[in-house]
Amino acid sequence: NHGGVGSFTQTLGRALVKCGHKVTVVGVYPPERAGEENDNGVRVVRLPHSLIRGTGFLINGMRIRHALTQIHKNSPIDVIEGPELSMALLPREFFAPKIIRMNGGHHFFSVTLGQKPRFWRGWLERRSFARANALCAVSRFVAETTRRLLRLGNQPIEILPNPVDTEFFRPRPDITPVPGRIVFVGTLCEKKGIRQLVQAMPEIVRHVPQAHLIAVGRDWRDPRNGSSYLEVLQRNIAPEVRERITFTGPILREQLPDLLATAEVCVYPSHMEALPVAWLEGMAMGKPIVASKTGPGPEVVEDMKSGLLCDPYDPDSIAEKVITILHDPDLRQYLGQNARLRAVEHFSVQVLVNRNVAFYRRCLQ
Repeated sequence: NHGGVGSFTQTLGRALVKCGHKVTVVGVYPPERAGEENDNGVRVVRLPHSLIRGTGFLINGMRIRHALTQIHKNSPIDVIEGPELSMALLPREFFAPKIIRMNGGHHFFSVTLGQKPRFWRGWLERRSFARANALCAVSRFVAETTRRLLRLGNQPIEILPNPVDTEFFRPRPDITPVPGRIVFVGTLCEKKGIRQLVQAMPEIVRHVPQAHLIAVGRDWRDPRNGSSYLEVLQRNIAPEVRERITFTGPILREQLPDLLATAEVCVYPSHMEALPVAWLEGMAMGKPIVASKTGPGPEVVEDMKSGLLCDPYDPDSIAEKVITILHDPDLRQYLGQNARLRAVEHFSVQVLVNRNVAFYRRCLQ
């Protein structure tokens, strides 16, 4: 239930199991969700999160380390993979190669979004990288930006894009798109550009009177005071478009393809991403998308061919691209067909699972 990284883990894990490999996913959750389950052959181990304030990282890290040791005793582990901070509390010498997969760590997002990295998290991230045996990244942009920020030198970094299940997310000719429907999928927070998209709506509606935005995703709450980003966003919607914007909250993943199928355009104006799964899902559905030109945007979308790239900080830029697509049915068809083709050829899990297995084998060697 944590967006892109959760979707990636589930998609790749299930695909690896189909190829005959054994996959276990370990993480920490609220105590009431602790336990185990089998997800299409993937063993999912949910450990209880520490409830003692200020001890979360240490206690959770030790619980994960203990769980890995127990799993290894019962069924030897060949490789261990995790995100940027995950190796900080594992010993330098462990029973299996430790792989960091960069999905955008603390240094990456802090610096690219104009913030200063926090000392403690920054120190832990550097410690984690120092203990990893191999590195991979979901985009060249995140790889080279992280290399520079953490001074990784000439360490090899394998580029393994996030995969999308192009059979699950596929064009639905049986579902007719709703005229003027714009779909956004992502957490409702500043980084995802939803504020600028909402600010673009008055201009979009002036040119396309039937335009309507469906925003799908969970609300973000400020950890400092618990305030709701959605509430602030709603208070600042221009009155003339208030009835033209619907916030659905999070929906079940199984429901997402049917909703995406109703869109005439999918819009993802993120300020920064590592390699966003939501974009790939829209492309795999054969939808024309408007995405950000920042970060890895040009690695994912070929501007004017498999989508349109916008300035995510400029509501006028977002509005211009959306209006262009909504006004031109031939362009919608052209961009949607090329988006589907690009998703299948470059980001399909059926293609990328073999590249991941080959990378794991090289790590073992």
